[in-house]
Amino acid sequence: MKCLPEISVAPMMDWTDRHCRYFHRLISPHALLYTEMVTTGALLHGDAERFLRFDVAEHPVALQLGGSDPADLARCAEMGQAQGYDEINLNCGCPSDRVQNGRFGACLMSEASHVASCISSMVEAVSIPVSVKCRIGIDDLDDFAFLDKFVSLVAEAGCRKFVIHARKAWLSGLSPKQNREVPPLDYERVAAIKERYPQLEIILNGGINLTSQISENIDEFDGFMIGREAYSNPYFLHEIERNILKNTGQLLSRDEVVLAMIPYARAQREHYGTPVKSITRHILGLYHGELGAKAWKRVLSTLPYEADAAEHVILSALDAKNEAAARQKAA
Repeated sequence: MKCLPEISVAPMMDWTDRHCRYFHRLISPHALLYTEMVTTGALLHGDAERFLRFDVAEHPVALQLGGSDPADLARCAEMGQAQGYDEINLNCGCPSDRVQNGRFGACLMSEASHVASCISSMVEAVSIPVSVKCRIGIDDLDDFAFLDKFVSLVAEAGCRKFVIHARKAWLSGLSPKQNREVPPLDYERVAAIKERYPQLEIILNGGINLTSQISENIDEFDGFMIGREAYSNPYFLHEIERNILKNTGQLLSRDEVVLAMIPYARAQREHYGTPVKSITRHILGLYHGELGAKAWKRVLSTLPYEADAAEHVILSALDAKNEAAARQKAA
């Protein structure tokens, strides 16, 4: 009998910080959560404690690294393992100019042997899993043979898990946002990689916003990574828990998630001086498609940004949502 698929939330710059991950964990007990990409330079020369900080409730959680120096990546992987992360992931998929200028991200796919060296160093440095997130191709290097060679060389170096965004990346001419939307999806190419390498764990990423998409492809892949839908419509993770992961236990309602975020926001303010707006920005989509959603968003788009705003604004937004929902039902 086939095991249930791994479900994960994609690493998304400026989005999947520790507050977002805590929020997602309240909705989904089982999803693997990923950090934003953290560069090796930030960890080795910056405030590593701040970049690596996470709440124990976030487990399982993976640290995504951006870099291309094998020794630096090995050191940062060791730091991640010491901090308690469950997996280290190497970014070979981001197409932004800034990332390319640092010689990491999607441009590394053209240097499969070098990526293999990076992976080998990381695997030797830690005992936790080391994975790679990549695209199906870059620029005109866009066929099965290119992806096959990349996976083959990197797997030989010790990588057993590949998260593959089923779009190629254009390294010039398209913005990072356009690179998430314009190149067409090609799930079949990713499925062909799984067929060729059944011993590897192949996770499909790209364009997944319905549980039916997962159900239709569940026999082809080992897991599914959810990107923007998990952010704009986070309660989608609840639907996945029920319908895909067959979680029959007690899951939090949307309102219960809100109430749980209030003490979290209070603790973050008291311990770290975190402004409430840094937390509330992640929960705007919680009532996506529900009555009162506009009122919820309106309050959270204004009150948290006022002077001396604190966690009570979350309750104010919930009250406004409930009042608006009642009016809509009565209309």
